[in-house]
Amino acid sequence: MIRAYKFLIRPTVGQQQALAEMLRDHCSLYNGALQERRDAWRHVSRTTVRYGGQSAQLKEIRAFDPECQGRWSFSSQQATLRRLDKAFAAFFRRVKSGEKPGYPRFRGVNRFDTVDFPRNGDGCRWDSTPHDPVTRVRFQGVGHVKVHRHRAVGTVKTVSVKREGKRWYVVLTAEQARPDPLPATGSVVGIDMGIANFLADSDGEFVANPRHGRKAAAKLEAAQQALSRCKRRGNRRRKAVETVAGLHRKVRRQRLDHAHKTALGLVRAHDLIAHEDLKIRNMVKAPAPKPDPEQAGAFLPNGAAAKAGLNRSISDAGWGVFLTILHAKAESAGREVIAVDPRNTSRTCPACGHTTAENRPTQDTFHCTGCAHRAHSDTVGAVNVLRAGLARRNARKG
Repeated sequence: MIRAYKFLIRPTVGQQQALAEMLRDHCSLYNGALQERRDAWRHVSRTTVRYGGQSAQLKEIRAFDPECQGRWSFSSQQATLRRLDKAFAAFFRRVKSGEKPGYPRFRGVNRFDTVDFPRNGDGCRWDSTPHDPVTRVRFQGVGHVKVHRHRAVGTVKTVSVKREGKRWYVVLTAEQARPDPLPATGSVVGIDMGIANFLADSDGEFVANPRHGRKAAAKLEAAQQALSRCKRRGNRRRKAVETVAGLHRKVRRQRLDHAHKTALGLVRAHDLIAHEDLKIRNMVKAPAPKPDPEQAGAFLPNGAAAKAGLNRSISDAGWGVFLTILHAKAESAGREVIAVDPRNTSRTCPACGHTTAENRPTQDTFHCTGCAHRAHSDTVGAVNVLRAGLARRNARKG
């Protein structure tokens, strides 16, 4: 199986400068290739430029600019051109399907943070000094860089170097043998994700919502206000931008850490995990405006302010990240994860099956109007999710 690993690297001052120059030159190559495609299409001939033609020009580009483009790996430059080609392929796919297309944009030097090496040993080499107790990765034009490797990896296939603020990381994809599945526990569980609680399971247990974004909101607001007061292109503004970005990265790391720990606990304890098949992108959409029929150019209240607060809470919970991690960990552990239809899971009585909106008088309370069954609404939702998951599994086997 193929797995990805991300390790912190510790370059020297000179290596940091070389890495920054590598990102700058690859960004210049990306923007130049994008400009060539734009100009060719705007010409009266409507010429289409593709990856093959641009890749064939690399040899001449490197010979013309040996001090910049000629310093770096040929394969990494090809990967940068493929990256642009994928952006255009995604653009045309969205145009064809009627979605909002989003034409590929030029990248600023501060918004181009990754360089890919398609094959280990071609322009880069993982564990380049095996005789050294410190793991190092070698990049062409940079040298041997120390790596804080905190776990073993398999056979490395691809290598990427990534900048996040003032830190540098190496991202690997490695091939390794599929791990042995965890011992069976005989336990199955359904989970219901929410805002008040991050999730509730069918056993009546709850996982609190850490609300990392809300806890950091005051600091983020102060940092954003300080940023808005800075003049453009100044050192104060650059530092303020780094402060805001650092706070966002901290929240993201906290959210990832919570998702990993919660998913690992579920995978270790249960053989089957059922969850709601949530369409999160649709859930966080802003409500459509309501034109006022009696007054031209005016609009009726549509609850956008309240919906914005709910959208922030949904995004802060990080359901999508959690479900992605849960599926990955379950696959490695030999567990089964089933997504079920979320409709009416919190409105259906698990005792008698009666379904109505009146069964849920408040956000936390479930009181069946048919049989008077009482429980926490999230627990009821988790029980119904588990039942639907078991029914779906039995239907597959049947």
